[in-house]
Amino acid sequence: MPSALPDGEPVPSDGSLPAHALAGLGERPFGFYVHVPYCATRCGYCDFNTYTATELRSAGTVASQETYADNLVAEVRLARRVLGEAELPVRTVFLGGGTPTLLPARDLVKMLGAIRTEFGLAPDAEVTTEANPESVDPAYLAELREGGFNRISFGMQSARPHVLALLDRHHTPGRPEACVAEARAAGFDHVNLDLIYGTPGESDDDWRASLEAAVGAGPDHVSAYSLIVEDGTKLAARVKRGELPMIDDDVHADRYLIAEEALAAAGYSWYEVSNWATTEAGRCKHNELYWTGGDWWGAGPGAHSHVGGVRWWNAKHPAAYAQALAEGRTPALGRELLAGEDRRVERILLELRLVDGCPLTLLSADGLRAADRALANGLLDPAAHADGRAALTLRGRLLADGVVRDLVD
Repeated sequence: MPSALPDGEPVPSDGSLPAHALAGLGERPFGFYVHVPYCATRCGYCDFNTYTATELRSAGTVASQETYADNLVAEVRLARRVLGEAELPVRTVFLGGGTPTLLPARDLVKMLGAIRTEFGLAPDAEVTTEANPESVDPAYLAELREGGFNRISFGMQSARPHVLALLDRHHTPGRPEACVAEARAAGFDHVNLDLIYGTPGESDDDWRASLEAAVGAGPDHVSAYSLIVEDGTKLAARVKRGELPMIDDDVHADRYLIAEEALAAAGYSWYEVSNWATTEAGRCKHNELYWTGGDWWGAGPGAHSHVGGVRWWNAKHPAAYAQALAEGRTPALGRELLAGEDRRVERILLELRLVDGCPLTLLSADGLRAADRALANGLLDPAAHADGRAALTLRGRLLADGVVRDLVD
């Protein structure tokens, strides 16, 4: 089941924002996230806000895939009204889900076209869509590229059939690697492969084989995430019943070290704890916008937005989302205004995960003492510390969550 939305204060029916949130709009990087909530099947480990056709059948045509692009375009137009006349050329667009590529390519291009029409795209805008390997072919990729997409992220997860089966992933081993070649042939500038490690039943050799296959395909970006067993998922139920073992932290750490070794040897450099790229240009600029405090509008069911220290989130179910827009209301259900202390803590939480780290000036007196301890324990880089920044070492990356907790206490 999808995770629950947070609590928050009500949002005005027209979606309007406080004046302080609009101040300085356009001076910060601005991007769009578009959530496409449809999946062919529900993966056993996933708690994202996604729905299969069977789950939406009772909601009628208002929540159908066929009408989704029109609903999304309506929200983009709402965003333009809410944000006023400020010049806001969009630097990044990211279509995620779900499986955006379950929709026809023309629908993805239509949604991007609405963003281009209402806001304009920066000359060097990064435009990404996620894709499942079995949901695209060369003609589909060519249509996306022609329509303005220049980056694509394929969900590979593993190269081993038994690991894919446990994750309920239905693509054929080898298909993600073929997709990289097809995307390159279609003219995509940047290609990512997503991997997951720590699946029950996966061995170190399985993980090495997945890394070798991913690197061999030649993407310029690789993301590698540890499997998290989320409450309410089918995987969590199987672990609770004792059908599957829970992978411990030591195994996850070993797999991370294997990933760092393999990716570094192949010419990839980490720039965020779970992300590696062959060049600076290959980094995901949209995620960097999140991590460095930019503004973004999140469109679609359950999508979250952030502008000028105000964060809000949309209704999760596609039918409720579509109904709000049809009635001329914002689909946003709640929001929170981030105080100065909240924003300081968030900067530490996010920036510490980046290769450059966060400024020591963000830390409180207790945080500075914690940084000194982390430095002595080999968790923070001495050269960066001398330069006024807290930046993780390789050992620090293995213990990133704990280091962050210490620095913000």
